[in-house]
Amino acid sequence: MVCTTVRQGFECTFMNKTGCQFNGGRCHPVVEQCDGCHRTIEIPTGKYCMSFPEPAAKWKHGVCNMATHIKTSNTTGNNRVNPLKASKRSR
Repeated sequence: MVCTTVRQGFECTFMNKTGCQFNGGRCHPVVEQCDGCHRTIEIPTGKYCMSFPEPAAKWKHGVCNMATHIKTSNTTGNNRVNPLKASKRSR
């Protein structure tokens, strides 16, 4: 449904016929770690995340999984080869 509280005119999964069902009844503004993310929108009441109503909770235990401005590095680096498969390839 369309939000009628903070992000008026935007789709929200927490809205229903009786109002906002999120904790506290409204979305929370973004935190400073969200600066540069493409999922944030700026409206007259402040900056809000389009993906999650409480961005601070997403950053509580590390990096937000919805952040578009954070680049993850592939730590595997070395491609390990299964010795059994390698021996079969050499035949």
